[in-house]
Amino acid sequence: LLANVGDVASGVSAAATAVEGVGLLRTEVLFLDRRSAPTLEEQAAAYAEVLRAFGGRKVVVRTLDAGADKPLAFVPHEAEENPALGVRGYRLVRTAPELLDTQLAALAEAARRTGAEPWVMAPMIATPAEAAQFRERARAAGLTTVGVMVEVPSAALQAAEVLAEVDFVSLGTNDLAQYTMATDRLRGSLDDLLDPWQPAVLALVARTAAAGAAAGRPVGVCGESAADPVMALVLAGLGVTSLSMAPSAVPAVRFALRRHTRAATEEIARAATSAPDAGRARAAATALVAPDVREVLGLDGA
Repeated sequence: LLANVGDVASGVSAAATAVEGVGLLRTEVLFLDRRSAPTLEEQAAAYAEVLRAFGGRKVVVRTLDAGADKPLAFVPHEAEENPALGVRGYRLVRTAPELLDTQLAALAEAARRTGAEPWVMAPMIATPAEAAQFRERARAAGLTTVGVMVEVPSAALQAAEVLAEVDFVSLGTNDLAQYTMATDRLRGSLDDLLDPWQPAVLALVARTAAAGAAAGRPVGVCGESAADPVMALVLAGLGVTSLSMAPSAVPAVRFALRRHTRAATEEIARAATSAPDAGRARAAATALVAPDVREVLGLDGA
C-alpha cells in the first residue's frame, strides 16, 4: 500500500504515515507556472528530499505528465483540436526531448546523493516500442528500475509485449477509463461512463494484471480506484501487486484487505468482472465483502 503525492511537501508529509512507500510521485508541479524549465540541480534537490524522507522505502517517480490541460509556457506547441489525444506525457519527447533527459539525469543524481534506488515510469505510453525507448533513455541516465504507465487501451491490450520491455507497469485507471470509454475526464455530465467499474475498464485491468503475473513483474494501480476498499479487493483478486492512493485512504483499504484471503478476493474479482454493467459489478463485489467490513466501512447502504 503506497501513497500518491503531488509535490515535495506532500511527499515528506506522507513519509510519516503508515504507507510502504510512494506509488506515484507527480513531478508536474516543478514545471508548471514557470517561464523556463527547472534546472537539473533544482530537480535533483527536490527528488532527493523525498527519497531521504522515505528512507529506503519504495518511491516511484512519474516523469513529466504535461500537455493537454497542463500546458508548459516554455514548450512551443500548436493548437490541438483534441489536446487529451495529442502531445502530452511521454509524447513531449517528440518536441522537447531535453526535458525528459534532464529529468532522468536529475533523478539519477538524487539517487547518488541519497543512496536510494528510485523507480521511474513514463506516462502516456501507447506502444511496446515507446516503452523500449523510455527504458533505454532511463538506463542511459543510470536508473535501474524502469516502468511505464498503462493509461492507453493499446498498452493494456499489449501488456505482455510492454512488460517484455520494462520492469513494471502502473495502471492509471482515471485516464484508462477516459480513453477506453471515449469520455472527457473534465466533462462532469459523463461521470457514469468514467466509472472504473465499467466492464471494459475492468477487462483491461485484468488483462494487464494477468500479463504481469505471467511475466513475474509488478503491476500496480495508482488511479483513484485504488482508494475504494471494495475495488481494492477486486484489484487484489485480479493479481495487482500494489495499490497507491492518498495516504488518508490507506487505513480503510488496509482493513478491507486484511479481512480477506486471496481466495476470497479472487471470488470477488470474478463476480465483478462477470457483471454486465458498472452498477451491477460494484453490487456483486460488495455482496461478497465480509459482513464486518461492510458494517465498519458503511457499505451496506452504498
